[in-house]
Amino acid sequence: MIIRHDNWSCVALAFLLAAAPAGGARAQTAAVPVAMSFEAAVRRLETTSPALSGASHAERAARETAAAVATLRRPLVTASAQYLEFQKTLSVDLTGAKQSALGDTQDFLSGLPGTLPPAFQDIATDVTNRLSQALPGLFSAIPDSLSYRYRDDVFRPTVQAIVPLYTGGAIPAIQRGARAGIDAARARTGQARDAARINLIRAYFGQGTAAALARSALESRDALDRLLSDARKLEAAGVIARARVLEAQVARDTAERGYQRAALAQSTARDDLARLLEVDAVDPTTPLFVASRPLPPARTFLGREADIAQVRQADAAGQIARAGVDLAKSRYRPQAFGFGEYNLNRGNALPTEPDWVVGAGIRYTLLSNVDRGHTLNAARETAAAADDAAREARKAATGASLKAWDLVEGARRSFLLLDSSLAAARENLRVQQVSFREGEGTLTAVLGAEAALASARAERAAIAYEYDLALAGLLASTGQLDAFADHLAAADIKIETGARP
Repeated sequence: MIIRHDNWSCVALAFLLAAAPAGGARAQTAAVPVAMSFEAAVRRLETTSPALSGASHAERAARETAAAVATLRRPLVTASAQYLEFQKTLSVDLTGAKQSALGDTQDFLSGLPGTLPPAFQDIATDVTNRLSQALPGLFSAIPDSLSYRYRDDVFRPTVQAIVPLYTGGAIPAIQRGARAGIDAARARTGQARDAARINLIRAYFGQGTAAALARSALESRDALDRLLSDARKLEAAGVIARARVLEAQVARDTAERGYQRAALAQSTARDDLARLLEVDAVDPTTPLFVASRPLPPARTFLGREADIAQVRQADAAGQIARAGVDLAKSRYRPQAFGFGEYNLNRGNALPTEPDWVVGAGIRYTLLSNVDRGHTLNAARETAAAADDAAREARKAATGASLKAWDLVEGARRSFLLLDSSLAAARENLRVQQVSFREGEGTLTAVLGAEAALASARAERAAIAYEYDLALAGLLASTGQLDAFADHLAAADIKIETGARP
């Protein structure tokens, strides 16, 4: 008959193995463990965790982005230089000018003799007649058009400036979105910190729990070793049958397998914590803990949703989405701007170029290749989705807080009830062992008592671990995970796990 005496230890070991990273346990290399309290482990995690480092970088990036767009209202000043080689051709039509000049000259000559004294009028008339006859030939020598071609090169350095005067609300929307991005990044940092600390709590106290389970399994195996030895002596004395010895042998072998599983789980837990803190081996000095007094009522943990990282991240996403709505609205509005330009090489400027110019302009998009109505509707729907997500995050946080409070209280009550059970299991085992040695008790009764004691020991460590994890979950779900160390210090029950050599 095989007595199954390790139910709670199997459950706890399965939990620890499932929570540990994949890869299985490996042989621990010879390394001097670093004695480390939980507070020291938290400080170590903050300096070694890539997740925390990455979140910090992302938060700084969001701050730099917000600082970058905070100056969008400043003028944009640029300097440019151009080297130009150009050719200019000018053509002037002289046909009309020639005819007008010929007519004017002929009219002038025809009226000239009348302005002279009578003695000279005949001479003047003869001269003007000859000139009038010669004028068409003289004017015909003048071309009908004049063409001028000019080639040159110009070096053109200029300074330009443009300043936004009115953007339809685009700049404020962008700046609000960037500031909300800081809130979202800060919330993600808090979420990453909470996740990292909960993982540390799992690994740190998980190593202690695994050590306690391994120690309990070892004690059970050693007790069954002694029981097997006593059974063989009683068999040799003819007190018990061979079948009872075989029963003890089966129970002892079962305990050995349980111990081997517990030892592997302890090795896995040790490796898990060492990798997390980036050391060769860790010797946790802070034991598992349970508070005998109940926590404040569950309702006192509610109403703190604004402090929860997930909720803060959802709220920031809503702010970003509402900024997107304002940005979409700005595309319906005009934009006004001021501008100016100054030529730094006026002596070599083109004739048509000003020395400097300042002005103001306004621009309005009459027809866009992106439908502004659909863009605005999309932004509004995104904002509505973000608001719904924020409400859902608050509901989820409330539900998680109530569930975590129930887990903490259930673990506390179960742990306190184990004290009497553990004492009774020890006394029962002692009585059954004495009865068996005196030939009055049965081996089955001793095996049952040993199994009950082993189960109580394993259950005690497992429930303490459950209490610590549930407490961490409760504090995280209410945005108070930083208070975990305070609860640890205030706990009046400490469970030494035997994790240290």
